[in-house]
Amino acid sequence: MKYSPKIIGLKLLREKMGEYATKVARGESFIVVKQSKPLFRITPVDEEENWETLIDFTKIKKGGVPVEEILGAIHYGRTPKSHSKAGQRT
Repeated sequence: MKYSPKIIGLKLLREKMGEYATKVARGESFIVVKQSKPLFRITPVDEEENWETLIDFTKIKKGGVPVEEILGAIHYGRTPKSHSKAGQRT
């Protein structure tokens, strides 16, 4: 017998996000509806998906790197300010 996800309303999900996050982490799935129409499905991450960290921005700067610096670095091809050496122009 195939497991079918529970149906919850969008408003309820917003109000109790923490509770539903915990349930999903434990393996439950949900279909979220608004005005009786399905919007999306929430399911646990499959352990087989092999998540890979490409870069850990907290190792560049404690607390991370502001997104503006990252986007500037991508757009202009330069090192983010928080990673460049003091006094060096980027």
